[in-house]
Amino acid sequence: MAILLHADTPVIVQGITGREGTFHAQQMQALGTRLVGGVSPSRAGTVHLGVPVFATVAQAVRETGATASGIFVPPAFAADAIMEAVAAGISLVVCITEGIPIQDMIRVKDFMRCYPEAKLVGPNCPGVLTPGQAKIGIIPQRFSRPGPVGIVSRSGTLTYETMAALTAAGLGQSTIVGIGGDPVLGLSFTDVIRLFECDDETTHLVVIGEIGGSDEERAAEVLARGTRLQVVAFISGRTAPEGKRMGHAGAIVSGNRGTARSKEEAFRAAGVAVAETTDQIVELLTKR
Repeated sequence: MAILLHADTPVIVQGITGREGTFHAQQMQALGTRLVGGVSPSRAGTVHLGVPVFATVAQAVRETGATASGIFVPPAFAADAIMEAVAAGISLVVCITEGIPIQDMIRVKDFMRCYPEAKLVGPNCPGVLTPGQAKIGIIPQRFSRPGPVGIVSRSGTLTYETMAALTAAGLGQSTIVGIGGDPVLGLSFTDVIRLFECDDETTHLVVIGEIGGSDEERAAEVLARGTRLQVVAFISGRTAPEGKRMGHAGAIVSGNRGTARSKEEAFRAAGVAVAETTDQIVELLTKR
């Protein structure tokens, strides 16, 4: 009952010895994530949080069999860290780092064309959490419980709020995926929705979008073709003025493109219930 990340997934953390890497790796371990190692060139050959630290991702993969990686490195080095992980054979890369230059991410996307099996979540994202099994990133597991509701979101804060509301209502989650809010991302809404579609034990889905770009509209087009999932959507930023960036780097409205209204209309046209407020998400979900 999960996508992308399971209890038996062997995970490494790039930047494990830094402050953020250490704290969140500990949280990942507390949930039960199978953390098998870390990468930090200056600390290679040591043991940190009970796992070995390697100089390179390739060495970590060779020694531990890791297939997933969480990236907690500064923006200037994050693009190279992503490409290093992909080239080493990591199939799931979750990049938490924010502030990566757009040109760097364009370079990453072009590089990844040669590795079609690799999946990138992020950057500038809260990560992936499969309640009761494993997580990579910064999503607080205390708000979650296992169940049949999938979540895919561009907003970290709204993800946590929705998780907590669902859990309080007795609605557990299968996997929570925060795709991030940068203009150039790895997995899109459409990519994640297709993964949930293939997970038989995910029966309901919450899609949390925001202003900027057209990823939500493309997702609505996919859902309009037919889905077995019971879907509820919520779009934040409906009061944002035209031409002003709100929060995430990708959240900018220009004319009729990327507005909350255009996204909501696209979902409604696809037969998807649209929540006017976050409070309505649980209400609509229980009616589906």
